[in-house]
Amino acid sequence: MQGKSLLERDELFRIGDTEKIWQKYCGFLDLSLEEFMAIQERLLMEQIDLAWNSKLGRKIMGNQKPKSVEEFRRIVPLTTYEDYEPYLSEKREDVLAEKPVFWARTSGRGGSLKWVPYTLRAEEEACKNMIGAWILASAERSHEVNLRLGGRMLFNLPQRPYFSGWLAYSLMKRINFLTILPMDLSERMEFQERIAESFKIALRTGVDYLASLSSILVKLGEDFRDYTSEIKLSWSMLHPLVFFRLIRASLRCKLIEKRDLLPKDLWPVRAIFAWGADTSIYREQILHHWGRIPYEIYGATEAGIIAMQNWNKEWMSFIPYNNFLEFVPEEERLQGQRDRAHQPATLLLNELKEGQTYEIIITNFHGMPFLRYRLGDLLRVVALRDKKTGTNLPQVLFQSRADDIVDLAGFTRLDEKTIWQAIANTGLMYEDWTTRKEYEQNSPVLHLYIELKESREAKEVERAVHEQLKVLDPDYRDLTQMLAAQPLKVTLLSKGTFQSYLEQKRKAGADLAHLKPRHTNAPYEDVEELIRLSSRG
Repeated sequence: MQGKSLLERDELFRIGDTEKIWQKYCGFLDLSLEEFMAIQERLLMEQIDLAWNSKLGRKIMGNQKPKSVEEFRRIVPLTTYEDYEPYLSEKREDVLAEKPVFWARTSGRGGSLKWVPYTLRAEEEACKNMIGAWILASAERSHEVNLRLGGRMLFNLPQRPYFSGWLAYSLMKRINFLTILPMDLSERMEFQERIAESFKIALRTGVDYLASLSSILVKLGEDFRDYTSEIKLSWSMLHPLVFFRLIRASLRCKLIEKRDLLPKDLWPVRAIFAWGADTSIYREQILHHWGRIPYEIYGATEAGIIAMQNWNKEWMSFIPYNNFLEFVPEEERLQGQRDRAHQPATLLLNELKEGQTYEIIITNFHGMPFLRYRLGDLLRVVALRDKKTGTNLPQVLFQSRADDIVDLAGFTRLDEKTIWQAIANTGLMYEDWTTRKEYEQNSPVLHLYIELKESREAKEVERAVHEQLKVLDPDYRDLTQMLAAQPLKVTLLSKGTFQSYLEQKRKAGADLAHLKPRHTNAPYEDVEELIRLSSRG
């Protein structure tokens, strides 16, 4: 995009009209529930008109064009990516409602790719949302705007064609932030090289705003001593600004605060924008290393930005302008798992109940392709309004995946088939297995509990399965390189453990479908029981 950036072109920022800036970029937080629902209905009806004029939209909606929200929810079925895959995997623009300006990718099952087309209007709305997010991330009270033009931005995000990379690239074309590394240059670097170079430059320039996957922020904080040691031994230390910044911070930490140097000592950032399903887990660690509570949003490649935190950085509120929102109650979702022919009933935002967990369903606005689409995420409603901030919208937290997919660090998603194939490819003889996403020292791991038919060491099994996961899933391989860690742990169960579990369940009257633990996302109590039975073996 040529010419002035979005913020430079925005007269409100030029004259510093704080109230109008807040209303433009964060005003959804001041909506009543009735106003929110009215916006949703208006934009849905516009989207139906757009989708009806496209080949893909008609394929999903069928032979009858919905004339109301109620009719849309009644006649259009819930969908998954498989309903769109034949068209989107080939990037067929002729079947879409609007021509896309870019295609973003994300992980599908078995290491496959999912491609999502983004229209210009959806891109603009996502950038507007991100400006709002940066305003809120920088604020310490309601209607406060501390976002400053010319701020220095350090990105540690997956690059294009991932959605986060596209969003960062699009945002930088529209706002007058200065990236520590030029984005075109950073995309040609390996992750470790990009981080090292960014640190060296940031020691001279400073950092105002930081955007990163939360797991990477923690990893960088933990490895900070190694990074600074490398810098101290390099020629870059000869630069007077680098020398002064390092020496001043080091002396303050050692002589006054009696502790090791941390990133926050070199870069007192204005705001931290964190990305990933594990952000709440890493909240205190990020605060410790970087000196700021991370600001969190909830989004997806297929949906853009769905919800974001208020200025107090606690719960999240939904945004009405990007997707029409529906919610599947837990009992309906479970019934659908038991009976594949069952079409789960949905609720709207004004029908949600405090304390309940729901699967979220989205219908894109702005000419995007997805209609009544199952993202596969579960959200928990923690309150129907936020009394602290005065927001009168339901407050939510991301809870977990709704399907058999294990999300690791917000970067790779492993399904049962991929894990199963990785185990099979090792040639190990085994009885059965189950996996859970767990945390070790606040880092996410895929924990494999497996009963072997042969004698092997746990570390040997760990290495073998890990290598096969790297072969089968490129995102898993990239994650291990980015974090310089192995996110797999193996516990060997004694011979007869799974048979004992089956017999115990059968005696308790369990039906056939529940005689064995699930292979992925096994409930905590099932894994505890397997461990107990194994210890008796």
